[in-house]
Amino acid sequence: MYLCKSINSNKPASPFMMSDSELGTIEFVRSPRATHIHVRILPSGLKVSLPSVSTREQALEFIESIRAKLLKKQADIGKKLQKNPVHIDENTPLQTLTFKVVACVRQRENIHFSLKNNILSIEYPLHANCAEKRTQESFWQGISYFLKKEAKRILPERTKQLAQQHGFQFADVKIQSSKTRWGSCSGKQNINLSFYLLLLPYHLVDYVILHELCHTREMNHGVNFWRWMDKVTDNKSKEFRAELKKYHMPQ
Repeated sequence: MYLCKSINSNKPASPFMMSDSELGTIEFVRSPRATHIHVRILPSGLKVSLPSVSTREQALEFIESIRAKLLKKQADIGKKLQKNPVHIDENTPLQTLTFKVVACVRQRENIHFSLKNNILSIEYPLHANCAEKRTQESFWQGISYFLKKEAKRILPERTKQLAQQHGFQFADVKIQSSKTRWGSCSGKQNINLSFYLLLLPYHLVDYVILHELCHTREMNHGVNFWRWMDKVTDNKSKEFRAELKKYHMPQ
């Protein structure tokens, strides 16, 4: 959400932070180009952009005047995040297998992505609202582009390494955009892996790949299949399977 208020003052305000028992952490920053007090609602609190002529008192007064609205919007955001826990904003960076996603607001008109030194920077304009579905969709379109490139670079080679290590054979590896399954194996021993695997920690990426490699021996989830899984995971298949259920794909 985004709220604003026009102000007139000759007293500049310095950046500061405060903690509110209801609203969470509130960060105040000055923006030389701003002409209004802008309030952005974040899952963990608020970020308030102040014109250079605004005062702390004016900012706090504005927050109090819209407190009820802010609390309601925060509650709505919380409900949305429960449905889709993979949420991107400037206070919640995302670590993938090969790069870290960092979002930050900038004086620009559109959303810009840049991957450098294992950091995927997302720069977005002041008027963008991270809580809105369309903003998250825009973020994930860019993130998915780089996830797919990295997955094609890493996952086929890793599959080959694990197959050689454990004595499996497969026909091919394909990288897909599946949001329902981390991986699958066809009857022709073609292994399909979602590029969203890169959202998992390394040991769970290996677990999923090994899961599909075991299907080249057993095309079911019977007793023999899980025997294979225990063998290639040092009897940790049950532990890894439970851990994997805690992760969700972006929807």
